[in-house]
Amino acid sequence: MRIMRGGRSLFVGAVAAAAMVAAVPAVSSAQVVVSVSFGPPALPVYEQPPCPEDGYIWTPGYWSYDDDAGYFWVPGTWVPAPQPGYLWTPGYWGWNNGVYVWTGGYWGEHVGFYGGVNYGYGYGGEGYQGGYWNNGHMYYNRSVNNISNTTTITNVYNKTVINNTTTNVSYNGGPGGVDRRPTAAEEAVSHEQHVPPTTEQTQHKEAAHADRSQWASQNQGKPAVAATAKPGAFTGKDVVMASKAGAPYHPPANSPQAKPEGVAKPGGEAKPAGEAKPSGDAKPGGEAKPAGEAKPAGGPPPPKSPPPREAQPQGKPQQQGKPQEKPQGKPQPDNHAKPAGQAKPDDHPKPQAKPEEKPKPEEKPKESKPDQPQGSR
Repeated sequence: MRIMRGGRSLFVGAVAAAAMVAAVPAVSSAQVVVSVSFGPPALPVYEQPPCPEDGYIWTPGYWSYDDDAGYFWVPGTWVPAPQPGYLWTPGYWGWNNGVYVWTGGYWGEHVGFYGGVNYGYGYGGEGYQGGYWNNGHMYYNRSVNNISNTTTITNVYNKTVINNTTTNVSYNGGPGGVDRRPTAAEEAVSHEQHVPPTTEQTQHKEAAHADRSQWASQNQGKPAVAATAKPGAFTGKDVVMASKAGAPYHPPANSPQAKPEGVAKPGGEAKPAGEAKPSGDAKPGGEAKPAGEAKPAGGPPPPKSPPPREAQPQGKPQQQGKPQEKPQGKPQPDNHAKPAGQAKPDDHPKPQAKPEEKPKPEEKPKESKPDQPQGSR
């Protein structure tokens, strides 16, 4: 037993599956049960193609589900009964414990419960009004079936079928679903011996899955092939396209995918912000200010002996103009007016003729040189 939940597959025992699905028909000992977290689209509106031959039974179209395709439409089609006397009970989607569970269709002598879903053309939600078997021959009700080939199909009759159900809802129970439970007779049918879908039906479903135009995500609830005259016949004059979707199509909500951006933010703040500050610390590390601390140490040793060296390497114009007149003007190389005669070294071009040394302070590499000669040279 295999249960699929909207993209994930779980293997469970037959007992657990039976607890999930009520009135599961006795088709075989192993049955595939599919459950999805969101409901199928509404049944599309389409016309029934003509019955091709005697002994064919109409099997209505339905929405199937696959992890890759999502919901896809399996066209309604005429199928030869596996043996005379057998009728088709359609599958249906049913709400159960927060998920939509698919109960597959089957063949049997009686039509069982199919969720009360109005599939049309004889399947109004309970039983089958499209025909019956008599002496090994199928008799068709022309009031609900398209029987135009009266040459080969002669067992026909007309019986008006009143159907008050006009909804195209494709599932039982849950929000907006069909509100109907199986009758006692339908419960009894669920315990009878049944035959699973024929090989032709299985291949028909596989062909629908392979055709992307049948996917609800592509056709918005209006499949290109809504019905066929025979299983697998997706081309030809008897292929019927849906005239419209049964209701506005609402695709399932996608899971959020905005987390990567949130992860990028903390990462970006960690490195750029942290590194920007150390780089700023490197500027004071240029020792423009520590040089001021080196002044007392450098002042006494080289007051007069290294005036030429101090004048050239030192990037501060005030100190270069001072050394010739007063070499000890170094303690305040800034724009302090202590060298009385030179309150503004720029005003006296003659003493050193280098008043343009102000641009040199901007050259930080030169500022480091005066500190070295004062401390080590």
